[in-house]
Amino acid sequence: MNSSSPTAATPNPLEVYELEDLRHWEQRHPAPSLAVLGHPVSHSVSPQMHNTALNHLRAKSPEMVEQLAGLEYFKFDIKPAELEEALDLLFKKNFWGVNLTVPHKEAAAQVLLKTGGKIHARGAKSINTLIPGKDAWEGHNTDGYGLAQALERELKVQLNGKTVVILGAGGAAYGAAVECRHEHCAALWIGNRSVERLDGLVTELRGLNQRMNQAAKGRRPAMADEAIRSFALGEPPVREWPDDVVVINATTLGMKRGDALPLDVGLLGAKASVLDMIYRRGGQTTAMVAMARARGLQAADGVAMLVWQGAAAFTLWLSANLQILIKPQSIAQIMKDAADEALGRKKEPTPSDD
Repeated sequence: MNSSSPTAATPNPLEVYELEDLRHWEQRHPAPSLAVLGHPVSHSVSPQMHNTALNHLRAKSPEMVEQLAGLEYFKFDIKPAELEEALDLLFKKNFWGVNLTVPHKEAAAQVLLKTGGKIHARGAKSINTLIPGKDAWEGHNTDGYGLAQALERELKVQLNGKTVVILGAGGAAYGAAVECRHEHCAALWIGNRSVERLDGLVTELRGLNQRMNQAAKGRRPAMADEAIRSFALGEPPVREWPDDVVVINATTLGMKRGDALPLDVGLLGAKASVLDMIYRRGGQTTAMVAMARARGLQAADGVAMLVWQGAAAFTLWLSANLQILIKPQSIAQIMKDAADEALGRKKEPTPSDD
């Protein structure tokens, strides 16, 4: 644990807690808590985003001061083998909500299915947000909402009718693919290095597609299973993609300096759009985004997606614990300003909702 004073009124956003801290959490922080779990998780700016949002609500209304008294957001580095115990402890110690990041999104869904929790996420394979139910956690996925909002607000792109290329086959890729299908994209291409994992994801997505086609009962044109296709990352079939293809990087490639790019954006058409789920500190964008912009393509990194999925999770927690109903739009700008500051970025206003 990287520790500062355990009695500090405001949590240090750089402080990272571990499973042993969680075992004795009520001694450290008896008030209600929120958390993000990851491994590693030290890079996360979620505490800055959520604690700033909480402070904003407390400053906005005297009623909120009492309702949100002591509520703070913390980050925990939890190893994969520790996840089930951590989720059990978080529930028993009355945490009001939890975010999940790499590598826990798929594993957490399995834990909930094993322990009697409910899953409300589309597709039910990958979750990033937990809210407390009566007897167990309930799992949600706000990543898809965050993705759609980021594409629309940063790149002016809507998924309806688009050919979408998703790089990666993990939990983030699955969440993105499910959202794209629900938003009625025209075709989905999934690229990954591991063939086995890639084939498994494509099979799952085709099964979901069949169920959606059956449920639609002809109200919308059906999407053929053949519209969901796979490719090896090293051999992208770019000639089969339209000029206005939407490319989403859901791999971790680019998180470290010197990483090879998952796709050569120089191969894309002139009207392509690129969203890289990764983001960097210090005002620098990712190499993939920088190369796309150098070619004149629309491109954005993962900060907007981070903000919007966080805003959606935040509103779920307030609704579940306090029956307070607010819209993600009402808190997103507050979170974006906090994320930009934490990442050392210049303040860039979010487009108006008007």
